[in-house]
Amino acid sequence: MVCLQVPTVGEKEYPLAFKNGILKLGGEKEPIPRPKKWPISNILAPGAQNIPDSFIVGGPYEEEDGELNKTEDREFRIQAESIKKRIVWDLERRCYLDPPAVLSLQKRIAECRYWPVEITRVPVVTSTKGKSSKLDKGDDDGQIFFHGVAYVNMVPLLYPGVKRIRGAFRVFAYQDSEVFGKTKCLFSILRDLGHQANLNKLGPVIAAASSPHSKAMPSRNQKEDKMTKEKDVLRKMSTTLKSQVSETAIETEATVCQNLEGQQYVDAGTFLVMEIELAKALVPKRLPEELASRVKEMIPPRPQLPRRSAGAKKAVEDYHNQITSIAGAILDEYHELFGKQMVDGGVIDHHTLEEQKCQLNYELNSSGKYFAFKEQLKHAVVKIVREKYLRTTAFNNLEQLQAFLSELYVYLVDQMHVALNQILSQESTVVASPTFTSCEQLRLFAHEAEVNEDYALASVYYQERLARDRQIVQHWLDYGAFCLLMEENIKAQECFREALSLNPSHLHSLLLCGIIAVMMEHYEEAEIFFEDATCLEPSSILSWTLLGLFYEIQENDIRVEMAFHEANKLLKARLAKEKNIAEAAEGGGKKLHTLSATVLRTVTSPQEDTLLVPDEAPDGSPKVQPDSVEPVVTIQLPEDDPAVKLTKKLSPTLSKNKETSQKVMKKTSGGALDPSHAVAPVPLPGLSQPSHTIFMETIHFLMEVNALQFVHRALAHELLCQQEGPSCEYYLVLAQTHLLKKDFSKAEECLREAIQIDYLNPNAWAQKGHLCYLSGNLSEAKECYERTISFVTDASEIHFVYLRLGSIYLKEKEYDKAKRTYMLACKKSSSCLTWLGVGIACYRLKEIAEAEDALSEANALNNNNAEVWAYLALVCMQGGRQLEAEQSYKYAMKLELKNEELLQEIHEVQRMVGFGNPSF
Repeated sequence: MVCLQVPTVGEKEYPLAFKNGILKLGGEKEPIPRPKKWPISNILAPGAQNIPDSFIVGGPYEEEDGELNKTEDREFRIQAESIKKRIVWDLERRCYLDPPAVLSLQKRIAECRYWPVEITRVPVVTSTKGKSSKLDKGDDDGQIFFHGVAYVNMVPLLYPGVKRIRGAFRVFAYQDSEVFGKTKCLFSILRDLGHQANLNKLGPVIAAASSPHSKAMPSRNQKEDKMTKEKDVLRKMSTTLKSQVSETAIETEATVCQNLEGQQYVDAGTFLVMEIELAKALVPKRLPEELASRVKEMIPPRPQLPRRSAGAKKAVEDYHNQITSIAGAILDEYHELFGKQMVDGGVIDHHTLEEQKCQLNYELNSSGKYFAFKEQLKHAVVKIVREKYLRTTAFNNLEQLQAFLSELYVYLVDQMHVALNQILSQESTVVASPTFTSCEQLRLFAHEAEVNEDYALASVYYQERLARDRQIVQHWLDYGAFCLLMEENIKAQECFREALSLNPSHLHSLLLCGIIAVMMEHYEEAEIFFEDATCLEPSSILSWTLLGLFYEIQENDIRVEMAFHEANKLLKARLAKEKNIAEAAEGGGKKLHTLSATVLRTVTSPQEDTLLVPDEAPDGSPKVQPDSVEPVVTIQLPEDDPAVKLTKKLSPTLSKNKETSQKVMKKTSGGALDPSHAVAPVPLPGLSQPSHTIFMETIHFLMEVNALQFVHRALAHELLCQQEGPSCEYYLVLAQTHLLKKDFSKAEECLREAIQIDYLNPNAWAQKGHLCYLSGNLSEAKECYERTISFVTDASEIHFVYLRLGSIYLKEKEYDKAKRTYMLACKKSSSCLTWLGVGIACYRLKEIAEAEDALSEANALNNNNAEVWAYLALVCMQGGRQLEAEQSYKYAMKLELKNEELLQEIHEVQRMVGFGNPSF
């Protein structure tokens, strides 16, 4: 029999008992679904014992709320619920909770978390007269046989919107002190009822106390909370089975435990499967519609604006149209004065033309048409001044005004000629200036500027992306993340809200609005944003984890547990799905598996400086010829290097694997792979697997958006959830945060730990290279970068590894290596800096034509780089092109070239060739 008590009227509690459990023999599996039964005995009508439309449906163990719901417990649960002996009730009890009782229930759950559910073995009452058995005499003493207790975690019922919990809960021996410590219950309900009647009559007493028609049950028919309790399986294994705990632990506990019968539950691994359901949630959850409306109230969505040509281009077009209109009007005036007839084949002498011009000017001035034409043209000129020259305020002095008027006059005359030529030639085609950079390239250039700490240039690139298209959400999010890095929270908030107004259903926009609201201490708004994100995409691990971190700031422990529990459940489901897909792909045997690990290509002697090329690629493609392999920088490691030792240790295995692979290839016809002869992958020892936790996934997102306040909280949780100690990823992220703060000593400690955990992690060596580079230790940075690019797997930010390694090669005058390194960077993701590096290396190698091509590419991607113009000037002077050299030098000076050594070199070459500087 199982019993527990619940509040019904105010804080008064009464017992709910589930008795007459049915023993099921091993091998009998319960059907699912099966009907639930009324807790009323002696019902003779067939089928009347079953509750209409109420069934036990079960479900996946992983989705349960109790214990024993992990993947490793699955086999144990299956055996216990189908093969082993067990006790089944299949009963459902219902009770009414009035509002004070609901408040009492909430209070007790918040204070104690656990609810005691007691279990006992009640002897069957015999009808023997005149004699009392030994067991009956024991009953008169008020003994409770096999007294156990299960601690049901009721906290999920305090989660918003949760009305049901179901799961398996372990049964422990009943100990008064332990029960009080966990549940704050002073008395056992079974022992308390045992004082009123002996245990032979305990069943009827409890049945009467918990009957639906009891006096404790209110007779009103209001729609209030109801609690459903189902006990569908109680498993009790034989005490002769081996204990799941060690013998020493059992002996130690037996000396303290007085409830020896109850201890058998622990020894047998007994658990209780039960379900609790409410008609209404204790904590109501906001509806998705309500959250969406609240977000719309704070940030009203903006309709997509129609695309209109405006700005400088529109102003120039309007000016052309006005010139065309005025030219047509003047031509009509000319025809009225002199007619359309031409003499001498249409040729008019100069004297006659001057007379006609003077007469036409007189007529236009005397009639007032000249001033009308000026007024007609004035508005177009004003638009050009505002849109083209961005002049909206008065000038400070007369000299600036005169200089501007001169420049404006020249431009207006040139545009007038363009418009008149279009009229005369009747060709209105306008060739648009080509755009050399895409929005993705601008994003790369901005990130380059961030890493190089040129924040003004990075801001220009981000604003250029917004200027090209303000309707793209990602443009606003990237600029907002940059503002977070610069600690400009108000600007970041404006960017994130602008992105959300463009798309109210964009997940990252909602999350970033919540993050910036927390940073600005607008906690009510932050909660709305995070909750709306979880409603918008309930399967997002990121949303639930950030919601949990927010509730942690609010010190709401119950909701923190809810959010993290949901995120972990989603992560487990995703990993299980990925595992099944991987197993299915592996079982298909369609590919020949080769070495599947990150391998460092090492060279122990100069004679071994060759690149290992596989006989066949993993996808079955033909062998790659050495001349088609990417150029790589090969490094020579010492004999005592751990990577060299690891490679030598694995050499026999790798060779054997390669030979087996070749044999398999020979056996298959036409080079096809035979799945039955597939070679299993060779694992490398000592490699740490990437940690799959909800916090590490969230940390990667937070680092991308520069939300460091949340990063530190997530790192703290990541440290706690790693049972085997901090992972390599943890130390890498922590080192990155220290690098952002210029705390090189702490960053070095973190990277030392990361490399010790995973020596073959390319990201660890890349981070160490960045640390050495920023601290000025270029020789060690060079070694780290060379090691990084020697891995088969690229580091996550390999672009900056190439850039900085190439710059070190240039400083050390290793121009061949610099050229190869920068070419690799151009192949991965080209930018102005990568092509500039190629151009510098080629110029130093006296490859002038290649240098000019590379510098031209750099100039096309960014024509505001002073160093590019400086090297173009050098190239042009070497080629004897005076005009181009002077123009390049002029732009280098105009953009304020800061490299003094390069400027001195330009002056020396100018003196040598005798041109290049227009000032002398």
